[in-house]
Amino acid sequence: MASNTIEILGVKLSRFGEQFGQRTGIVSLMDDLGTALSENPDMIFMGGGNPGRIPEVEAFFAERLQSVLNDPAQRHTLLGVYQSPQGDREFRRELAKLLRRQHGWAISERNIAVSNGSQSAFFVLFNLLAGNMPDGGQRSIHLPVAPEYIGYADAGLTRGFFTASRPEIELLEGDLFKYHVDMNALQMDDSMGALCVSRPTNPTGNVLTDEEIAHLDSVARAADIPLIIDGAYGQPFPGIVFTGAAPHWNENTVLLLSLSKLGLPGARTGIIVASEPLIEAYTNANTIVSLACGTLGPALAKTMLSNDDILTISERHIRPFYEHRAAQTVDWLRQDLAGLPFRIHKPEGAIFLWLWLQDLPITSKELYQRLKARGVLVVPGEEFFIGMDDEWDHQHQCLRISYGADADSVRAGVKLIAEEAKLAYEQAG
Repeated sequence: MASNTIEILGVKLSRFGEQFGQRTGIVSLMDDLGTALSENPDMIFMGGGNPGRIPEVEAFFAERLQSVLNDPAQRHTLLGVYQSPQGDREFRRELAKLLRRQHGWAISERNIAVSNGSQSAFFVLFNLLAGNMPDGGQRSIHLPVAPEYIGYADAGLTRGFFTASRPEIELLEGDLFKYHVDMNALQMDDSMGALCVSRPTNPTGNVLTDEEIAHLDSVARAADIPLIIDGAYGQPFPGIVFTGAAPHWNENTVLLLSLSKLGLPGARTGIIVASEPLIEAYTNANTIVSLACGTLGPALAKTMLSNDDILTISERHIRPFYEHRAAQTVDWLRQDLAGLPFRIHKPEGAIFLWLWLQDLPITSKELYQRLKARGVLVVPGEEFFIGMDDEWDHQHQCLRISYGADADSVRAGVKLIAEEAKLAYEQAG
């Protein structure tokens, strides 16, 4: 009987190996980020989620790191001690105090866990809540409004792990548009293990309204499943939100935060805020997967939490930097794409613009390849419509564009994007 088992250098892979050993959207993205520069030293990076370089923030972290290294006790804790799988206790205590102080949330350090980056946290959390169930059934993570973060796509251990709802599209003045949760299309059933949204949304910069969040919370509670909110770009830090939006958490909410967009992606520090039983389950699983959590992020951020410096740098430096760059990049796109049928998702937060090239005669994947050959790296929209079928043309007409690089690079990248887009329409007649 012929075997369909995949082999790599003579080693037969398990089903897990076949699933996670292959190239996927997030793998291709990170590989592009890692290799493109060696292939083209002048490559303009407008695809990844690398935070922008903000001198005031870099100086702040440099000073904080030096302070830790100068103190023998802190230095030993940073370099020579395993932390708990739940994360540094003092860091968790200070974060709980900040959240109580700022938002009135009834939480303690027992409601908080630290992860080695948000990606690993999502892998554990998603598979705790969905997949093959003890009763023989199967549950999915449902995305109430696609497109959503590319990094979710391959995190499930079973097939059909994600389902998604098509959004409503509101056309706005000034070549803008906005996605909304289609409340009427959100049909809950027993096959869903959790709802998950990012806020602000990666890739679109969308910020779900307070009313949308309240509705999703109500729907999740009625279905007795958690509402997961990915707040990597949101509140209370790094606070890259340009529109009014209240932070949300309760016992049925799982809020994920990160230190990456503060300017510390190399520290690989994710944060989970959830009910105590779910935190305990996560911590047990994280012990098996990671043994312990990294120490750098908590070491740098502890005092920033206790004296609210983490909020100050977010409000004074981080949000204004991205808000200015978003408006600047929108203006450049409007100038260079004039005459084409395009719309830009209203920039409400995060560090990306979402460009919709209406009736684009080629797919966004093909446009991505053409742009890569021209020396600018973006991400094709197809990768973000997780859990949806391939029948909606809109999925193939969008690009995610990061504006976190230096202004001159972003300006040059926008020009190249516009040139290739115009060429695609012209070649189609």
